[in-house]
Order: sequence, then C-alpha cells, then structure tokens
Amino acid sequence: MKLELLAPAGDKEKLETALYFGADACYFAGKRWGLRAFAENFEDDELEKYVQIAHSKGKKAYITVNIQAHNQDFEGLADYLKFIEQIKADAIIVSDAGILSLAKQVVPNLDIHLSTQACASNKYSAKFWADAGAKRIILARELSLEEIKEIRDYLPKEIELEAFVHGAMCISYSGRCLLSNYLANRDSNRGECVQACRWQYKIREVSRSGELEIQEDDKGTYILNSKDLCLIEHLDKLAKAGVTSFKIEGRMKSPFYVATVVNAYRRALDEYIKSPNNYKVDKSLATELKNCSHREFTTGFLFKGEEKENIKESLPTSESEFIAVVKDYKDGFAFVEQRNRFQVGDTLEILSPSENFQKTFKVEEMFAGEEKISVADKVQQIIKLKVPYTLSPNDILRRKK
Repeated sequence: MKLELLAPAGDKEKLETALYFGADACYFAGKRWGLRAFAENFEDDELEKYVQIAHSKGKKAYITVNIQAHNQDFEGLADYLKFIEQIKADAIIVSDAGILSLAKQVVPNLDIHLSTQACASNKYSAKFWADAGAKRIILARELSLEEIKEIRDYLPKEIELEAFVHGAMCISYSGRCLLSNYLANRDSNRGECVQACRWQYKIREVSRSGELEIQEDDKGTYILNSKDLCLIEHLDKLAKAGVTSFKIEGRMKSPFYVATVVNAYRRALDEYIKSPNNYKVDKSLATELKNCSHREFTTGFLFKGEEKENIKESLPTSESEFIAVVKDYKDGFAFVEQRNRFQVGDTLEILSPSENFQKTFKVEEMFAGEEKISVADKVQQIIKLKVPYTLSPNDILRRKK
C-alpha cells in the first residue's frame, strides 16, 4: 500500500497550508459531530469546496464524525452522512459503534476509518472493528512496535493501519478524559475539551496539612500532562510494522505549526520511500520540528520500557516565531501578510517545500502600500518586502528567537 502523510486542518488556512507543504491527505470536520468543536471547522458548503480542492491536487479528504455520541446526537446525522458521501469525501473517521452502525446502513459505500478514540489496542478489538465495517484502524497511541506488528499480521491485508507520529498526547488513555467535563462542564469526548490537564494544580496528601503545588518549570513536573510525540526518526520502523498512514496531531494548532511539521515529515517520508532499507533522517529535520511550539519530545509507547518518559517537564517552547505568510512575488519583492512584528535589519528564514527551505536573508527594504517603512507592526497588514529569492504563495517567513 502507498504510504500516506496525513495532516490536521482545523480551518481553511490550515488545510491549504497542509496541502501546500506536502500532505497526502487532510482530516477536518464540519460544525457538528467532530472532536474539535473549538476549532473553526467548516460549514457544509465549505466542506464540499475543500474536498474538491484536495481532490484537484490529487490529495484525499477525511471528515471526522468521531464524538462519543449521546442519543440526541443522532438527530440529523443520517442526512449529514449522506451529504458527506454526496460530496465525495474519501472517508469518515468514527469512534462510536452506533455511528458506525448507522453509517453502514445509510452510506454503505463510504469508507470508514476507526478513530483512535475507539482505543483499538489489541488485535482482537481491531479485528472486531474491521468485521464491523472499518476499512482503516487508527491505532491507540499506547501501542509498541511489536504490538502494531501483531495487529497487522492478524488483520486481513486490505485493512489499513494508521498511527499518530507527531503532536500533543492526551494523558488519558487514547484521549478518553473526564477532567474537562468535571472542571469546566465541557465534554472532551464530544469535541469540547478545554485541555484542563495543562492547567496548574495543587495536591494535598490526606494525612498532612498544607498543599503541594504541581509546577511546570525547568525543575518540576506536571503530572497530568505529557510530552509531545515525535517519531520522525522511526518512520521506517512503523512502516515495516505495517503502518501505511502517518498522522500528525494538531487541528487546534497554528498554520505555522502545520507548515513546519508537515514540511519536515514530508521530506523525511520521501527519504524513506527513496531508500527504505537505509533510512536515517537528516538531523536538521529533527531540529526543524523545534521551530514551532512544542513540548519536550518523546517516542511515546513505541519502545517498551520508555513509557514513563512521557510524563516529565513539559513546558511549551519554540525556537522560531511566525513572521509572515507569502501572498505573491513579483520583480524581486514578496507581498506578505504580517503575523508578528519585524523590522529592517532582521534576519528572516524561509519555510517552504521548495529548494528555498531554510535560506535566510536580511530585511533591507519594505513598503506598506507606497510608504517605505522600517518597522512592520500591524498584524495581517500586507507588506511589500525585498527578497533575494523567488518565493511562492503560502511560503512562510520566520525569525529565530
């Protein structure tokens, strides 16, 4: 089976960014039934438009319908599933047995991918879901390479395996968390998680007076939180274990995050495809991933014995900041939409799927309209910027911190 790089798309800009930087497929949601209710998501007409855009680029589009559904959630769902089939989405992502059953009844020809929320953590449950109609199993994140291989060997060959390779990890088993429900009355399993695990807490041992603050700093630990998953150096091992779709987490992340991570994994996966028996990721790509916001990296549960390394210091950080996105380029000048303040004299770096990747230049001349300026400090203002390289729309400019 062809290997696939699968990217998140929480809104239109992120979807366009993911496709531009090399994703083979994107997963995104409508306004209901998806597990990221606080992402901008897509109206029905936008879903149709962006499925068509993905297809026009030879890419695939998967629509998330992955809430843990209650009775009232089924109102209107049959019509929505028929709509997804009508717009020719490539698959739906489902975690709930009731929704899967309904989909098999009303849209029997629409491919179903089992969400990681369904927690397929063994070969028997994976086979159960495959027999129920899932074409692809998105594996629980708590699996080792050996377990993934056993699942692959147990399933029919036509059933695909997908695994997360990068991004934030929930401290609860495959994302099944009640903290958000309890503390904020927001159901994380129905798309409304407030990421309560990332708040600051105090604890008290029952036989002692006083409280112990659980701090997030360079010496302390944040026990309800996890490091970020990063498997860019192990794509070959996953592929050989039977994974064919490599999934990036982050529908709530920024376009800068999507561009940085997709670009790095695209280059790494291409290297593996080119030489599968001699894969060794370029260290610059592993370093590249530190440019966008991230917590300390971990390999998660992939290698037995390292599981406890997931929970340690996990302060978010980044080595670069998002400066501008390129809208056009003419006669030595880039027309960019500014995202963070920059000025004449700054050194900017190019993030691009082209050969301009990681090239730098010093800002020498820029204009706001016809006015020559020395400082760009109005967010989303269009700036005409002299650049010595031919840039393309959707390229990104960043600055090292």
